[in-house]
Order: sequence, then C-alpha cells, then structure tokens
Amino acid sequence: MQPELLAQWEHHLRVARNASPHTVRAYVGDLNDLADYLDRTGSGSLADADLRTLRRWLAGMHAAGAERATMQRRAAAARVFYAWACETARLPHDPAAGLRSPRVDRTLPPTLEVDQARQALDALSAQAAEVNEGPARAAALRDVAIVEVLYASGIRVGELCGLDIGSLDADRQVLRVRGKGDKERTVPLGSPALRALRQWLGVRDLLAAESSGAAMFVGDRGGRIDQRVVRRLVHKALARVPDAPDLGPHGLRHAMATHLLEGGADLRSVQEMLGHSSLATTQIYTHVSNERLRAAYTQAHPRA
Repeated sequence: MQPELLAQWEHHLRVARNASPHTVRAYVGDLNDLADYLDRTGSGSLADADLRTLRRWLAGMHAAGAERATMQRRAAAARVFYAWACETARLPHDPAAGLRSPRVDRTLPPTLEVDQARQALDALSAQAAEVNEGPARAAALRDVAIVEVLYASGIRVGELCGLDIGSLDADRQVLRVRGKGDKERTVPLGSPALRALRQWLGVRDLLAAESSGAAMFVGDRGGRIDQRVVRRLVHKALARVPDAPDLGPHGLRHAMATHLLEGGADLRSVQEMLGHSSLATTQIYTHVSNERLRAAYTQAHPRA
C-alpha cells in the first residue's frame, strides 16, 4: 500500500496542487526519507506514525547536523501529506497536525554592490563587442541579455529558462513570467535589459534549431537553455569583478531586491516583482537594507 499511497500523493502534488517539479521532487523525497526511518526503527509504515515518532524523526535529523531549512521543509512535507491522506480517507488520522517546524534563521548571501553589478554587465558587453559575427557573437549577446534580464527583473533562474519569445512585451517594456504554482506575473525591464534582449533576439536564429521551439534563450546546441549553463555564466561574469562575492542567479535576485528598496521602492511592489506569495518573505530585504544603512552610518558619522 505504501508505494501506491506515495504515488497517489505525488500525482496530487503535480495535478491538484500544481506544485513545481522541484517541490514535488523534494516533498516526495522527504516522505521516502520518513518511510525509511519508520522501517529502520521498527516503527511500522507511514500509516502507523504518530506525533511522537515524527518528532523523533526531526530530532534525529537535528542530531545529524541537518540544516534548519531542511528540517522545516520535511516537517511541512509531512503535514501536507498527512492532511491530504486524512482528508481523502486514505488514512484514519492525521499525526502531523501538531507537528511544528523548527524556526529558520533568515539569512542572505553577501549582497552585490550596485557598482559591482554595473562592472559585471559592462565587462560582458565589452566582451561581446569583440566578437564580430557568427554563432559565437550570438552566444555572447545571449549571455549579456541573460545577465541583464536576471538583474533587471529579479526573476528566478527557472523562470528565465522557461521564457518564450512571446513572453516579451517590448512596447510596454515588460516580461510575462510564469512562476511558482504556475502563476503568471508581469515584471518591468529597464532600457539596458530591453536593448540587450532585442540584440540577442536579432541573432537568435544563428543558434536556434528545430528543438528550440519558442524558447527565448537557447543553448549552443539549439535547445532551450539549461539552468546549469545560466548558473555557470553568472558565476563567471561576477568572477571578473574585483572583490565581488561569488554569487549565482539567485544572488542577482537578492541584489535586485535590495537595490530597489535602497532606491526607495515600496515593499509591495518588490513583493509583486519577485513573485512572493507572502510579504513576510520580502521583508527580509528591508533588514538587509537597514543593516547596510547602519554600517554606513557607523563608519561615517563622527558621533556614531
């Protein structure tokens, strides 16, 4: 029964909850870990678990040095699974109803400075200008457009890779982005990002193949660009900037949000652009901005 139950729940996550592939993979892995724990400790199957057993499962992870974020996600997976199983009468009770998640300390990677972002983008553009023609120039212009769009819009790397040519509304200077939960939102683009996109789309055919479909960004072999390629590109671009932190695409997303708030943008607008379902998730950037303001004050004010 257990493998069949997990298969049904996976289908529920994909179809009814419309969860992202990453969430489905993580949650199913978490429940498999719980099932292995129950079997290993002689506690029975998923149907036999009680609240005390679930707490021991989390405590064992903590003792093994698991990150709090991992433990929080696994606790959430257990709550979602048992709530569904109980509501659909697949299990007689919900042992996870009282399961609490460990508190997670919200931290961010080092933040990219505005000048560092500008230097990285200028270096990419200068490199592209040195390539005269052919697929190599198309790839160089694509790389500029990718980093410009990531920093300008703050979209996730998966959202960027999922963009189609029709996602761009050049007249309104916005992108239509499909994010978590298959929700669509509109994000603005600045003039440099829009210019870089237009230049790339003008030479896209030099890299495009039959497998490209409507993908906005394609790889060197013509298929929709892979997230790993984008991550390597961002790391390489920032490595050229002296003293810049080693960040990937998510670091550009953090930088965009922080720089917007430091420039006076309101929190609700940033929340909408980032695609956060909760304002509390966005509020961490106000903490980052305040910390940077405090550091500048302490360094500069004579009576700080």
